[in-house]
This record gives sequence, C-alpha cells and structure tokens, in this order.
Amino acid sequence: MSVVRKRDSIYVQLLKLLAAAAFFSFLIFFLLNWAGNTFLEWLYISTNYEQSKDEEYIVQLQEYVSQNSLSTGDTQELTQWVQKQQVIALQIYKNKILVYDSVYPDWDLEAEQIEGEEYDWNVYYQVMFADGEADVSIWGFYSYQYYNYALVAELVLSFCLFAGIVLLGIRYKIRYIQKLNDEIGILESGDLDYEITVDGKDELAALAEGLDMMRSSFRDKVRQEAHLTEAHYKMVTEMSHDIRTPLTAVMLYTEILKKRQLKSEEQLWEYIDKIDQKMRRMKQLTDHLFEYALVTGETEVALEEPVPFEAAFYDLLSETCTYLEQNGFHTEMDMVWSEKCIQVHTEFLMRILDNITSNLLKYADPHVPIRIFSEHTAAGACLVFENVGQKPEKRRDSTGIGLENVKKMMERMKGSCITEEKEGRFRIKLFFPYTESKE
Repeated sequence: MSVVRKRDSIYVQLLKLLAAAAFFSFLIFFLLNWAGNTFLEWLYISTNYEQSKDEEYIVQLQEYVSQNSLSTGDTQELTQWVQKQQVIALQIYKNKILVYDSVYPDWDLEAEQIEGEEYDWNVYYQVMFADGEADVSIWGFYSYQYYNYALVAELVLSFCLFAGIVLLGIRYKIRYIQKLNDEIGILESGDLDYEITVDGKDELAALAEGLDMMRSSFRDKVRQEAHLTEAHYKMVTEMSHDIRTPLTAVMLYTEILKKRQLKSEEQLWEYIDKIDQKMRRMKQLTDHLFEYALVTGETEVALEEPVPFEAAFYDLLSETCTYLEQNGFHTEMDMVWSEKCIQVHTEFLMRILDNITSNLLKYADPHVPIRIFSEHTAAGACLVFENVGQKPEKRRDSTGIGLENVKKMMERMKGSCITEEKEGRFRIKLFFPYTESKE
C-alpha cells in the first residue's frame, strides 16, 4: 500500500479548499460591491430620487407644522419630528437668518444672527409656519439604508458562494466514501473479482488501495482453497476407482479359492500370485494417499541449516544411480557442483527421489540412458532428470499423485518442480533457491 505524502493528505486538501473558497468569495464580494454601488449611484442620478424624497419630506413637514400650529421657534417639536424620520437634517431660515439647525438643535441661533449663503447645489423650500413663511433647506441620507441593504446582500451571497464551494468539495469526498461503501457491499455479496476504485493519492485512496489488495489476496486464497478442495475430491475419486479395481479382482480370486474351483495346484499358485500383485498395488496406492495427505497438510516445514549443493545431493544421487543400474537401467550423470548453499528438508528430499525413481522404473525406456545433470542460475540450482518414456499404453496405471506430491514437497521447501515433455523426452526439474550460509 502506497504512503500518503503530507501535501496529498485530506487535511492539506481541506486547507486548500477553504483557501480557494475564501479567495473566490472575496473576489465575488468586491465585484458585487462595486456593481451595487455603481448601480445605486446611477439610479439616484438618473431618476432624481434624492430631489423627489426631499419634496416628499417637505410635504410631510408642512402637514406636521400646520397640524400642530408650529412656529420657527418651536425647536423641540421640530427636533422630535426630525429624529422620527431618522434619515434627514433640516435648516430653517427666516428673512435669510438661520433660526434652526437639526444638527445643533440646542443652540440659540437667533442670537448668533447667522445669515444664509446661496449655493448652487442647495435647494430651499418655502414652508408656512405660524409666525410666517420660512425657507427650509433639507438633505437626507436616503441612500444609506440601500447601501446597507446592498452590503448585507453582497455578504450573504459571498458567504453562500464560500459555503457552496466548501460543500461541493466535501460532497466529492463523501460521494467517494459512499462509493467505497457500495463497492464493499458488492464484495460482501461474494463478487471478489470486482475491483475497488482507487481515486486520488490521499488517505481515502490509500484505504481503497488497501481494501483492493485485501480483496485480491482473499480472492486468491478462496480460489486456492477451492482448487485444493477440487484436487482433494479428484484425488479421492481417482484413488477410490484405482483401489476398487484391484480390490474387485482380489475378491473374485478369493471367491474362486473359497469354492475350490481349481483345476490344478499350478492354478492355485497362479491365483495366489495375482492376489499378491493386487494387494501390493493397493498398498502402493494407499501409500500414495498417505503421502499426499502428509504433504498437503498445513504444518510448516522447518528447513535444515544451509549446506552446499554437493553435500545435499552427492550421496542421495549416488544411491539413486546404483539402484537404477541394479534394475537394468543405464545412467549418465553430468553434475556441476556449486559452492553456494541451499536449504532442504532431508525427509522430503528422500521422498522426492524415491518418487522419481519409482516413476523411472515404471515409465522410462530401459534401452535409453537416463540423464541426471545440474543447471545453475544466479537465483539457485536446478537438478534435472531426463529420460525417454515408454509407449503411452504402459502408463495406464498412473494416477499422477506421485508427481503431485513432488511438486507440493518442493513448494514446502521454497523451491519448485517443473515438468517438460518434448519429442518423446521427459524432463523433471527440481529448483532449489540459494541461501546465505550462517557461518
């Protein structure tokens, strides 16, 4: 499983997401603020909004003054009305002398005798008070509230954009988590061939990769167990058939002997010899069955200390060649001994050579020499047995269990067994990996 780099972690991705969301939100806020201010300014100028509002408030002021019969000296009542409107300010001039200013309502302006000045931008409206007509200058902060409304709207929209970007980024991860959950459900249903989706390089991707590796490992284990079960079933079926055949013959011969249906003593000994041959065949099959059960067990094999290739095989191969020579076969041994060490299990090694010797005696052509030689690579040494097989009909009694045992024993010793057959020549290669000596 790959290691997650710090810059690819979910924590860093979240920080990047927040930074990007904040940047775009601030950018949109400034654009909206500029656009809003520009629009409001255009609206006020193009529609004379400020003048219409001034005139509206002057009408309300005239109504208030008339209803309450106010004079220009009723500053307290005038101040109350101005404060109630919240967004305007007033100056009242009588005979061009400032008599009231809502910004400084407590000042005695009549004593100051401040004369009003004419400005092009200032507009005066006539309002009838109880003590006569007066000029009123009014200005209002009408746009203030709309600018505030626009600012609030801009902030809300920018925050919504920020939250939306963050939620979309998080939603992508949540959808990936949901996808992993769905895919785990597919695995739970038994479909171990379904590959887990690995997306990205963060912790979730590392988790998905780990899940996929676990799926693959579990699938291989299930298939291996299924293959082993099938092999066991096949072996039991074949062994049952192979044992039943000589057993049926033994029962037939014993039945003849029990009924004493014999023509001569020679025929008696002939039947006894056949019974002996069948019983030996049954013993051989049961021995194979025992070896197969031993080799396919789950017990771990303890390999012996590393020894040189020559020390492991010299004596055993000498005995094998002598035994084959005694049984009418000729052997040619061409061994190149390596000083490198291998690890073996002596009991397994003896069983392997016994199985190979047994197969050679049964299936090899005695008129062609049996070659025994070695091959060496950087990874290990290979012991090779080569022979010319007899005609196929002479292999009819073979169950293949002996060769299967050899392969499994080699696997238990960390090696391998390879068989080849080409142009009538049969080879079996035993590969032993090199190991370091403990000396």
